[in-house]
Amino acid sequence: MTTVRSLAQEPVMSQPHLVPTFAVISGAQVQHALQDREKQIVDLVEATYHLHAAGESVNPPSYFLRFPDRPTARIIALPASIGGPAPVDGIKWISSFPDNVQAGIPRASAVLILNDHDTGYPFACLESSIISATRTAASAALAADHLTRNRLRPTRIGFFGTGLIARYIHTFLTALGWSFEETGVYDLSGDSAAGFRDHVLQSDAAGHVTVHESAEAVIRSSDLVVFATIAGEPHIGDPAWFDHNPLVLHVSLRDLAPEIILASANIVDDVDHCLKADTSPHLAEQLTGNRDFLHGTLADVMTGRVTPPTDRPLVFSPFGLGVLDLAVGTYVYNETARSGHLHVIEDFFHDLRRHG
Repeated sequence: MTTVRSLAQEPVMSQPHLVPTFAVISGAQVQHALQDREKQIVDLVEATYHLHAAGESVNPPSYFLRFPDRPTARIIALPASIGGPAPVDGIKWISSFPDNVQAGIPRASAVLILNDHDTGYPFACLESSIISATRTAASAALAADHLTRNRLRPTRIGFFGTGLIARYIHTFLTALGWSFEETGVYDLSGDSAAGFRDHVLQSDAAGHVTVHESAEAVIRSSDLVVFATIAGEPHIGDPAWFDHNPLVLHVSLRDLAPEIILASANIVDDVDHCLKADTSPHLAEQLTGNRDFLHGTLADVMTGRVTPPTDRPLVFSPFGLGVLDLAVGTYVYNETARSGHLHVIEDFFHDLRRHG
């Protein structure tokens, strides 16, 4: 199990209660630290889920900043704290502006602030769109592993939505040894679907790749369905499309009508977090007035407390926990510090004398 490490374990923090230095870590440095580390990051995410389930974390509700003049856009704050043997605190500030795609730039951008556990001083600011995509993909790959241990391992995968998150999930699955006889691709944008198809074909685990013309086709032809869209409300409403009982990684959270959720076995990352903000499970709760359709959390499955049934579709809906961003961000910080390429901002904290 990977241990989450904080700045307190680095040489610059060998003395307690000293004001830490402040570093900025660029996206290029983040990507370098995470390149080809998929197995390590999945282990780290698994360890963090266990800490969270054991009560060794603080993960308040995410805060959504919305704009009356830009109803599709939002910026989300995810504060969190990881305890255990190497505590660290922090917050991710991530924007989602879907109209960016039309302008040729990514939808999401983000920064992550890491705070020293003893003093509360921030000690690093990291570019975090890569961290966010990485922890999301690692969580999805971890779920795919554990949720298929009592059912036939999928040989046909379908990607519904073909942006950055889909690419990262595909990369993590293949890095963990998954291969597929068939890969289905569907996106409202033909150019995006074609680009993702080309990405898949470059991997060693591609098999036969099909760009589907309809949502129904990609779902019915897949044993493992990955939803990675920007949908703000359900757009898949027919439970019959899932009659073959696939595993569904419902990463984008709002694709499925409540009727599909209610006809499925449902696993989430955190119950209270997932059942809010009009996610599909939240809509199912509003429809029924209860949470009986939930079977448990991924941590419950990992520890053997819950074994999902195999006689119906199995849907994993991860809201995305801030503690995962902290864990991956701290890993990146430590790797960058060890490489000797930490960009420290001298005198970032200026007036440190209480009485001037």
